[in-house]
Amino acid sequence: MCGIAGFLSPDFFNEHGRAEVIVSAMRDSIRYRGPDDAGSWVDEDAHVALGHRRLSILDLSPAGHQPMVSADGRLVIAYNGEIYNHAELRAELIAGGYQPRSTSDTEVILEYFARHGITATLARLHGMFAIALWDRETRELTLIRDRLGIKPLYWSLQGRLFSFASELKALRNHPGFRPRLNRDAVATFLRHGYITGPHSIYQDTFKLEPGTLLRYRSGGTVLVERYWDLADAVATGTAARGAFQDRGLEELHSLLLDSVSRHMVADVPLGALLSGGIDSTLVTALMQASSSRPVKTFTIGFNEAGFDEAPYARDIARHLGTEHHELYVDTAHAQEIIPRLTEWYDEPFSDSSQIPTYLVSEMTRRHVTVVLSGDGGDELFTGYTRYVDGARLWRRATVLPAFARRGLSRALLATPEALWDRLFGLVPRKWRPSQAGYKVHKVARSFDRSGPDDMYIQMLSHWQAPDAMVNGGHEPKGVLWDRSLISRIPDFIDRMQYIDTVTYLPDDILTKVDRASMAVSLEARVPLLDHRVVEYAWRLPQEIKLRNGRGKLALRQILAQYVPPPLTERPKMGFGVPIDIWLRNGLRDWAETLLDRRHLQSQGLLDSAVVHQRWDAHQAGENWAYPLWNVLMLQDWLQRYPCDDD
Repeated sequence: MCGIAGFLSPDFFNEHGRAEVIVSAMRDSIRYRGPDDAGSWVDEDAHVALGHRRLSILDLSPAGHQPMVSADGRLVIAYNGEIYNHAELRAELIAGGYQPRSTSDTEVILEYFARHGITATLARLHGMFAIALWDRETRELTLIRDRLGIKPLYWSLQGRLFSFASELKALRNHPGFRPRLNRDAVATFLRHGYITGPHSIYQDTFKLEPGTLLRYRSGGTVLVERYWDLADAVATGTAARGAFQDRGLEELHSLLLDSVSRHMVADVPLGALLSGGIDSTLVTALMQASSSRPVKTFTIGFNEAGFDEAPYARDIARHLGTEHHELYVDTAHAQEIIPRLTEWYDEPFSDSSQIPTYLVSEMTRRHVTVVLSGDGGDELFTGYTRYVDGARLWRRATVLPAFARRGLSRALLATPEALWDRLFGLVPRKWRPSQAGYKVHKVARSFDRSGPDDMYIQMLSHWQAPDAMVNGGHEPKGVLWDRSLISRIPDFIDRMQYIDTVTYLPDDILTKVDRASMAVSLEARVPLLDHRVVEYAWRLPQEIKLRNGRGKLALRQILAQYVPPPLTERPKMGFGVPIDIWLRNGLRDWAETLLDRRHLQSQGLLDSAVVHQRWDAHQAGENWAYPLWNVLMLQDWLQRYPCDDD
């Protein structure tokens, strides 16, 4: 895993060596992404500079140094990621007469680009990657991001300066970059807790979307094209579902085994994040089945009821025979890292599971350099409870006329969350949902919507009317509002999965894991997001994935071959922390400083009256933790990274 950065502009090469200094500062601002080596490549005549920070995983020798120049001298690459089928591609190159200079996957893809071109090479790559490729002959820069958006890549065009990097702080370290606040992005952040692609917190600065590549020549226009589209995989997969009814699980099992074994290739120690849930347990079980030694597994626990999965992970690790490592989080330690979150996440980001994700990464890095996780299973195999709840609730809600739905919504909301928590406390612990009151209220707010897709927007929203909250902000309306999906993806559960896979997965889940792991120089791999697994999952009939209100049925059936179901069968807990409690206790002073009424009013960005109304309600016992965490992460980010606001 690595970090890349660079720029293309005629304005910063007027003094010999200046571009080298600039690109070195850009790349070194993200040193933690690659502490083992650093490199830069500058062409003064072409006005281009590439920078690279290296975390050595494959071929630890200097032969893997980047930026790397192709054997024919035409192409230069700066690359972040791992290619899991590089051995096959290397064999093809050797068969064609090429003699490799290293065992790195970087050299393989670079020479494959040189011999077969960009389009043909991308069709062959299995892995995660963010690539900057400079063609010295055409003087064209190509940026490429992997199919699912596992690795990040930002780009910016401001005047004659085109710049790119793995993280935004590297762009800020270019003297020509102007950090102008994007108020529209603030609005979408308040709704989701993350900024949806292709937007970023800065104007004229964007995320390169998953499955796309960008071409740019100095003084020209930016051309973005898609080389892989999940919509195509959905259309092809759903059309073929009937043919996969009988053999689906057996083929899926083989494919998952192959993906996990490929993701285990490394020249450094590796392990697995084991939360005790279906996805991480399956990945761990497949790793152990592919290994002759006990796999190193890592989990963290919390003392607060409803947040602790560590005992489940411990039992699973004992059954599988892994070398298990466990850390119970001290609340003070967890709260100590909060002021550093904006430094690591680089733009406003408020998924509070960023905290345990960092903590487990911090512990894991003491033992290994590479770790596998189970991310992606929820989106692919209907794991989120909102898929089941959303479809069921809409079916039941439509039995009632609109006025009755509104009445039921008001009745459910009139019962305090704390009372709902007590009522659900009567349910056996094994089947008791966490944060029951919060979830009941969230569902209740969905009842008065005009259709299931509007209801889903509400279910995903932290703030319901972000435009009203952000002065001068106009929320970009992306795929979540695209009603053409109703005809293209008729099944409501399929639509929810698709939407999450192109938004929530890359912009929240994968961003969270990338920043938390990279902050401690840990490479995180996600074998469930091998694009072959993704495409195959869409071919499986929905009843193989979801039945009688239980999601991930296919994964559960495969997992039962390795782990007894009683060890994993329990309600989905999630990977969270008790932010609602902390905001009333240990974090209250910190939060009240950030939410100072006079500061918010003078800042002129948010509706301070509504913010304080929610804050007071939260202190009185209601749960407004998620919306408030959005505002707090935004304010903390603005303090750390001041912006021009025009």
